[in-house]
Amino acid sequence: MPTTWILSANAGRARFFEESDPAEPLQEIEDMVNSAVQLRTSESETDRLGPTSAAGSSHNIGHAGGAGPGMAHNAKAGAPNKQYEPNQTPAERATEMFAKDVSQYLLKAQQEGRYQQLVISASPEFLGTLRQELNQQVKQLIKAEFNKDYTHSNAQQLREQLHAQQAKAE
Repeated sequence: MPTTWILSANAGRARFFEESDPAEPLQEIEDMVNSAVQLRTSESETDRLGPTSAAGSSHNIGHAGGAGPGMAHNAKAGAPNKQYEPNQTPAERATEMFAKDVSQYLLKAQQEGRYQQLVISASPEFLGTLRQELNQQVKQLIKAEFNKDYTHSNAQQLREQLHAQQAKAE
């Protein structure tokens, strides 16, 4: 019987379960935590938006009119100044990096032959990010996918919730 892995994840946590026999309880094999999303916002972000923020400011660093108001001396070269704000927040970046870690773990385990089928249950936001990071070899093994966050459920509850979701989908 093929071994199925069940991934239950969100931006802060990814739990991996193994199911070799549907009659046996799920076995949790890994619990990854994204410590970056647990930082307080004040530790990772500033609430100050500068004139070159990514929020659609007209004072873009590539301004063709020379060194006008709000332009730094390095703006002509297209280099960000100290008030530059990237188009990706620190939380989004942390989520993307965590999705890459989860994806790499799944790929390595797949290459080692540790599972033959994969079921993914993840929060909608994280699921979208994870899909972009998954290797094609891993994507081919996905048996079912649910946009639900069950990371706080124990193994038995997770199995019951996934069976209920599968029944709704059919």
